Amino acid sequence: MDEVGRIGAAVADATELRGPRDEESAFGEAFGEELRDILALESWRTGENLAEIYERTANEVAAAVALEARVRDPIRTRLFPRIAARASAPVGAGVYRATIEDLTAVHERVLFTGGVEACDATAYTHATLPLSVTQIGVSLVTYNGAQGTWVHRLFRRDLRATQADPADEALALLERRSWADEEASRRKADLSELARRAIRAYAERAILLRRSAATWRIGRGSPAPYELLTGSAGTLDIMVEATRLLEELICGHQTFLYVQDGLGHRMLSTIGAALQPLEYAIVGTLADTIEPVVEASHYSLPTSSDTSVGGRLLQPREWIRRFCDEVATQVIVGVYRASELATARVFYAHLAHAHEAALVALADSVLLPHRGVPMLLDLAAQVCEATFGPDSLAGALQLGYTRAGDPLRYFAGRMSGGRH
Repeated sequence: MDEVGRIGAAVADATELRGPRDEESAFGEAFGEELRDILALESWRTGENLAEIYERTANEVAAAVALEARVRDPIRTRLFPRIAARASAPVGAGVYRATIEDLTAVHERVLFTGGVEACDATAYTHATLPLSVTQIGVSLVTYNGAQGTWVHRLFRRDLRATQADPADEALALLERRSWADEEASRRKADLSELARRAIRAYAERAILLRRSAATWRIGRGSPAPYELLTGSAGTLDIMVEATRLLEELICGHQTFLYVQDGLGHRMLSTIGAALQPLEYAIVGTLADTIEPVVEASHYSLPTSSDTSVGGRLLQPREWIRRFCDEVATQVIVGVYRASELATARVFYAHLAHAHEAALVALADSVLLPHRGVPMLLDLAAQVCEATFGPDSLAGALQLGYTRAGDPLRYFAGRMSGGRH
């Protein structure tokens, strides 16, 4: 059993969970009722009985919180010591507590002096048969009042004048409406969505690296999200260019911080639930988290980007493997908790600056005690939404449709997207 598996076993032991069991009984234990009873419509309540629904929900929440409180001490005493004892644990792994003096120093010397800048992005898509428009906006903010915004619009036309006769074009479209072509069309649409997400993620990281002048750079999510690591966006050029950019940020700049909205990983959730306010834990590395994604992805697409290292041309799989082994291992994955009111948050930072990054995350997150996320990230999101929200795209589109003599037909209720 690997080290992560041993930590999982420690969690199970600490919470006094039983050993293997069949799927049906596992479902019943997890949800408190059997699957066959849930599928029976007689067990469902009518929507009018809201008081009973609210009472059941409140009772479930109270029971869950009580259970978490009971298992917190066993996790702290039995699981926490094993975090640093793992053979694959990064340097400095373990659980630490920040002091009020630490946070005060970060506020006075770094955060409120403009030494930290946060970046966020948003994307909205207006999709119609003749045209799909995606607007990607990125904002960069700091507490000293400086800010910057960038925007790019992607235009995709699915109807193109490729037929000499409009009737032939219409007939060709009609004949392509088979089940197989419909599925191919759906996959193409999914591919376009992944491409948009990849472009947005790349732009956000590029602006954070190339346009920020602050010592500390804060971003949202993982520094290396799924859409940047695979060829699922239809090209491996994005993967190559993104990993090259991330290598510059990670190995060159080093003083960065990424904070994830959700905990995600079961082990990180367990550790985070047991943390006290102002505590943080350094658990693993970015290589641990992206390894399954890299191994499950196919890197057979051609790439026009330069993948040579030291005069040797690397294949795409060799390129991403080098990134995992040499770059992602320099990024720690940790968990922190800013207040008793908020859930714990996952953070990523350079190995050499992990403790400083944790203090920056805590110092900014205590300013939003009900959420426990850096307030500067929230400010960046608000600036981005205010500047590049759906209305900013709708106005230009409405003008275009009006000039084309069709102001209403393609416009109502077609905007989608947001920060994620």
